[in-house]
Amino acid sequence: MEQHFRKNAGVVVFNAQKKVLMCRRIVPQTDGWQFPQGGIEARETPLQAAQRELFEETSIESIVAVKTLDYALRYEFPESVKQKFRARGIVSDGQDQYWSLFYFTGKDSEINLHTAEPEFDEFAWKDIEEAPDLVWEVKKDVYTKMVKEFKPIIDSFDVKKPL
Repeated sequence: MEQHFRKNAGVVVFNAQKKVLMCRRIVPQTDGWQFPQGGIEARETPLQAAQRELFEETSIESIVAVKTLDYALRYEFPESVKQKFRARGIVSDGQDQYWSLFYFTGKDSEINLHTAEPEFDEFAWKDIEEAPDLVWEVKKDVYTKMVKEFKPIIDSFDVKKPL
């Protein structure tokens, strides 16, 4: 049987202190903390989807695009999750995540998690190396690979001259 992986945009936002924005899911069934993310719509690039999802989930607009990976990092859902999706008519075996990195130029007061369709109830600025230990087990490998890509960029980023 052919597997189906949903195209997804993952979003990493970092601030002048080189900390990354992580958000806590309202319903932490399996994954408490994560980065904003969401599906890539038809005719949308991963970068466009990342910007849209970031705004929809956090209201953040004050960003500078730094890097978008040109390949996906894949994770597969456990069978129990696949069965729940199938019961709702959703055919998805997992996600192909295209990650984008943004520098946040705004103030924390811009961050609003009380959106039209809230997904998160709390946010925190964390060291990017912490991320894989805070996410749902299924996502750990993808987060570890993403951190390897983005940590050197964040570390060397000149916050005095953002692009």
